[in-house]
Amino acid sequence: MAQTIKDIHVVAAIIIITREILISGLREFLAKAQIYIPVTNLSKGKTIIQMIAISILLAGNSGDKFLFNYGIQLGIYLLWMAAILTLWTGYAYLRRGINLID
Repeated sequence: MAQTIKDIHVVAAIIIITREILISGLREFLAKAQIYIPVTNLSKGKTIIQMIAISILLAGNSGDKFLFNYGIQLGIYLLWMAAILTLWTGYAYLRRGINLID
């Protein structure tokens, strides 16, 4: 079985995981202060892209064959797209959260 996430692509996964932990913590902190930050449509889109990428990559060689031997490449591309959107939406949530705390 071939590895599907390795080398520099691990950075994309780390970006996504880090954002999820930080934003969950921010939401928990703000919830204690009864401050609510709504989920944006961009964040919902990011999650959809992220889930598709993970599904393709978890399918490994089977997913690659199903997608005409472009599955792993597509999964990596979508993973990076999700990582970029993760940075964008994570920054927006963090900025909005900090403004609400003040």
